[in-house]
Amino acid sequence: MPDAPPSKDPRQDRPPEIKPPRPTETPPWWKVPLWWLVLTVLLVWLWQETFDSLAVRTIPYSEFKARLKCGQVVEVLVGPDTIEGQIDPTRGDAECPALAAQTRSSDGADADAKSGSDAAGGTKTERPVPFPGAKEDRTDAPKGPFVFRTVRVEDPKLTEQLEAADVKFVGQRPRLLTHILLGWLLPIGFMLLLWGLLARRMAGAAGQALSFGKSRAKLVADQDTGVTFDDVAGAEEAKQDLAEVVEFLKHPDRYTRLGAKIPKGILLVGPPGTGKTLLARAVAGEAGVPFFHLSGSDFVEMFVGVGAARVRDLFEQAQKHAPCIVFIDEIDAIGRQRGVHMGVVNDEREQTLNQLLVELDGFEPNNGVIILAATNRPDVLDPALLRPGRFDRQVVLDAPDLDGREAILKVHARGKPLADDVDLRAIAKATPGMSGADLANAMNEAALLAARRGEERITQADIEAAVERIVAGPERKSRRLSEEDKRRVAYHETGHALVAHESPGADPVHKISIVPRGHAALGYTLQLPDQDQYLLTRTELEGKIRSLLGGRAAEEVVFGEVSSGAENDLERATTLARQMVTMFGMGRSVGLYHVGHQEGGAFLRGPYGPVLREVSDATAREVDQEVRELLERLYGEAKGILERRRNDLERIASHLLSAETLDRATFLELLGESDDEAGTRDGVGQEAAAPP
Repeated sequence: MPDAPPSKDPRQDRPPEIKPPRPTETPPWWKVPLWWLVLTVLLVWLWQETFDSLAVRTIPYSEFKARLKCGQVVEVLVGPDTIEGQIDPTRGDAECPALAAQTRSSDGADADAKSGSDAAGGTKTERPVPFPGAKEDRTDAPKGPFVFRTVRVEDPKLTEQLEAADVKFVGQRPRLLTHILLGWLLPIGFMLLLWGLLARRMAGAAGQALSFGKSRAKLVADQDTGVTFDDVAGAEEAKQDLAEVVEFLKHPDRYTRLGAKIPKGILLVGPPGTGKTLLARAVAGEAGVPFFHLSGSDFVEMFVGVGAARVRDLFEQAQKHAPCIVFIDEIDAIGRQRGVHMGVVNDEREQTLNQLLVELDGFEPNNGVIILAATNRPDVLDPALLRPGRFDRQVVLDAPDLDGREAILKVHARGKPLADDVDLRAIAKATPGMSGADLANAMNEAALLAARRGEERITQADIEAAVERIVAGPERKSRRLSEEDKRRVAYHETGHALVAHESPGADPVHKISIVPRGHAALGYTLQLPDQDQYLLTRTELEGKIRSLLGGRAAEEVVFGEVSSGAENDLERATTLARQMVTMFGMGRSVGLYHVGHQEGGAFLRGPYGPVLREVSDATAREVDQEVRELLERLYGEAKGILERRRNDLERIASHLLSAETLDRATFLELLGESDDEAGTRDGVGQEAAAPP
């Protein structure tokens, strides 16, 4: 039998990509000849101005008039703002009274200014300086001819005085270089610069307007994903479902030979933090194909029609890079059911969804384009989006079980120095219900705690402290309580623990603490199971409610009155009791009639109790009455347990006041029992009571 032909890689049939020409690099400004020309003109202009200012002596206008009167001015050049010329002190009358008076006034002003500051015991008198030139040292005045400059003052008789003194004078126009530079080049250059900035802004705005319809998907090359299936733990079933996609992208002939069609779309659903995005990147990393990543909100804009245009552009890019994977995170942003709301925003979302549905039907299933989408609200998606032929397969990623949590902890422990006493299995048992993101955060918090103390390795105590920090909040030892409040909190938490220990089916007590944590918790009682729990019986539910009410019952037994610290306990106990009556069929008022539902869907349920469906007022009253009777009965049983074991309550509370924290071994030791004798069942739960 001849050998089967080798499988052909679809990437070999891909037409060669035409790479766009590389844009020419803009040379730096110092290599452009125009800038050198401008710089040369500026240097010449500055040199001329500096040379003129150093070679010419500046004198006051009054001194110029005095020397003109004395006949010492030889020639002048009258400009628009200045007067320049030549003065010969040897000409004219050397003992001119006008020049002598000008000199005495300048010297007297300097002498008065100096003597006023040196007078002892007298009042300091400051005289204003007439002009800057009055402070010049006359002893250094030039004896021969010199060139002068003075600021021109409006003097209508200046021309007559120049003619009378027989002084040669001419008018001066601005220098050609200065005139061109200040009058033409600088204004024109400023206008060109302003025009260039405006043109660039207008071009950018036009480019943004034209790019509204472009997809915002981020293309990640196959070698840049950096994630494989080895980096994803706790989701073995999901990885097995997606392994077929990887095999199809690697070896498509194996499936097409048998007439099989790979699913067009795969929807990943699950609670937040369970690894939906990580798993999508792992599929691209395993298959070694390009990976487009974008969010559902990237399609929605305030302009109608933009979302549909972006969907079309996305699928055009995907087909050019086939085989590839397109991952749309939070697809419920555009995939909600149509016709639920009215308004322009909803119309734009519906247009985008319609275009997405058309594009999913518009390409062949075996062309190598796989659409992955993720959401934690599958209940709000449009049914047309979930029908076979579009999103053919749904992969559920739920909270990991015990083995999954241990595997996730091992993944996130890579590269971290762990001490010899670290038992990740025990940590996995103590973290029921935590997602992969929660466990990653716990390992990171443990590393931070160890680094804060200057340790070289992460210990078991660091990881347990990190888990408690995530569950109950960070410690707040700075919150100081009075002795009376601290005593009340100790009895409150002891009541939780003692009632839970005595209630059949309740979760075993793991730790008791009266150290304030988080926003409002002044203490907490931690109950942890040995394995995961998926079903709850009536006995187990009543044990949970009874242990929740144990804190308030302890306050009433010991102090004779209660505080506001049981608010959270009462809220959670009421939620469980209402679920028993309205949803679990454990009440007599409605029996098997299911009259309650949870808000938020399967993966985003809030902390509040079920909402009654359409029922009569009489049925609602019966439900409320039965919930109240159930809570009162279990509260009475909790009080009976504490009154019967009052000595144990006092002993444990007294020890808790001094130690502030009790672990399970110390708790059982104070009760005089061993762990085997306690006879606690496996379960999951946590009680946190917090007087304000």
